[in-house]
Amino acid sequence: LLKHCIAVRDCSNYPGLNENFIRIAVRTKDENIQLLDAVRKILCPQAPAFVQKRKRPALMLQGTCSNAGKSVLTAAFCRIMLQDGYSVAPFKAQNMALNSYVTPDGCEIGRAQAVQAEACRLDPDARMNPILLKPNSDTGSQLVLHGKATGHYNVKEYFGRKKELWHEVTAAYDSLANDFECIVLEGAGSPGEVNLKSRDIVNMRMAQYAQSPVLLAGDIDRGGVYASFIGTYATLEPWERKLLYGFLVNKFRGDSSLLADAHDYVVNMTGKPVLGVIDYQRDLGLPEEDSVNFGFNREVVRDTQTLDVALIHLDHIANFTDFLPLEFESDVKVRTVRSGHELGEPDLIILPGSKSVAADMEKLRCTGLFDRIKNSTARIAGICGGLQILGQRLLDPEGVESSSVEVAGLGMLPYETIMRKEKTLRRNQVRRGDGALLSGYEIHHGESYATGTDCYVVRDENDNVIGFEQGRIFATYLHGVFDDDQFRRDFLNEVRKAKGWGPKNTLTEYGIETALNSLAEHVRSRVDMKQIYKRMGLQ
Repeated sequence: LLKHCIAVRDCSNYPGLNENFIRIAVRTKDENIQLLDAVRKILCPQAPAFVQKRKRPALMLQGTCSNAGKSVLTAAFCRIMLQDGYSVAPFKAQNMALNSYVTPDGCEIGRAQAVQAEACRLDPDARMNPILLKPNSDTGSQLVLHGKATGHYNVKEYFGRKKELWHEVTAAYDSLANDFECIVLEGAGSPGEVNLKSRDIVNMRMAQYAQSPVLLAGDIDRGGVYASFIGTYATLEPWERKLLYGFLVNKFRGDSSLLADAHDYVVNMTGKPVLGVIDYQRDLGLPEEDSVNFGFNREVVRDTQTLDVALIHLDHIANFTDFLPLEFESDVKVRTVRSGHELGEPDLIILPGSKSVAADMEKLRCTGLFDRIKNSTARIAGICGGLQILGQRLLDPEGVESSSVEVAGLGMLPYETIMRKEKTLRRNQVRRGDGALLSGYEIHHGESYATGTDCYVVRDENDNVIGFEQGRIFATYLHGVFDDDQFRRDFLNEVRKAKGWGPKNTLTEYGIETALNSLAEHVRSRVDMKQIYKRMGLQ
């Protein structure tokens, strides 16, 4: 055994034992396989070797906390590997977010995984995010499994399904990995959340299954990043520490050479190196993973004349990235509004999507926004849940989203919405009344229908109702409608015209290709990709 680098202990001095007895410490699965294979070679060399099947090369990004930058860094490594000629795909076992996206085949996944798929120049695929949890209360969520809504569960009910769901997750991963040369995985929250470790299906357990090294990212902009590195490491079991390859300092502002002493300290405390310092990426232009950073404060040089756009902040806001393109327009200033006294007299009011429309309508009443919006003379746009709020009534007889069977809407257009258990998930293109093309994707339980003729009903080629328009009111079920540069400019020019301003004819390009390439270039300059590829088994 010594020839195979395995040390054993003589037990001849133990009572009742002799020189024929030895003792050996076996700590991990890998070491167990190493021992078995060594004994095979010694006693029966002609027997088949003990071989642990090697999975596809993989790399996993985890964080010391939520919003540490895991999603963006995952996208960066996806693009880097694509640029280096690898066939690569993203994967996140479980995502909790209200910001979702519809795949070309009508499945629902986290918006972050859709961005990561674009970094790989792939169509989004439900296998990339087999479990999506969409919170509808402080203790419950809708479970979207393999892209399809399967019901609502409280925390205990969901935890009770974890064993079953683990098999769904690993099956999705194996299927995806079989189609690509390598996978970049994203964790969730933090691997140091000891209250969740026993039920983990997304962090270290997933890394172990994928046989993936882990890069742990921390947000230095918040402060305490090195304490969070060491603290997270302290919570890890020996097998988890073995998976941890090193740390990434994210969102740094300043001279990274000043961090050398801290990096030495981390190595001395954990035995793991800091593998890179990523600068704070101001105005990167990539959608945020969720509404943690919901706000519109991009540093764009504004025109002398700017449109005042009030985005209503709903408690259950969903797909808030619908309005990210507006941030890049120099004649627009978007502000979030939470109460009636904050509304003022904007040029445009936007009602975004919502995961719980009835609850959000009640909140609008409590904050005074309901009456202020109803009495406003501003132009109004409602997207998905916002469309439902603008109508006359919301009916939910089956309790799909709430216990309220009927809730009165703003009544600004003559239509009603009835909630259906089956969720509509599809990409779509439709024509407005003026012939302009609208494109985007639908994610909704509601089915809306006109109750009068005093508005234009927007329908798709299959006669499905996609939206309503009348005068200054624009309501649509299409998410991502403002991503189209020409439509966005035409729509804003309508608002300008209502103010008596002339049109602005220059188009602002909103696309994430430039952002992804810029991000990849920066991350590549801050990490040693050759070493990472070697650790992954790609080189």
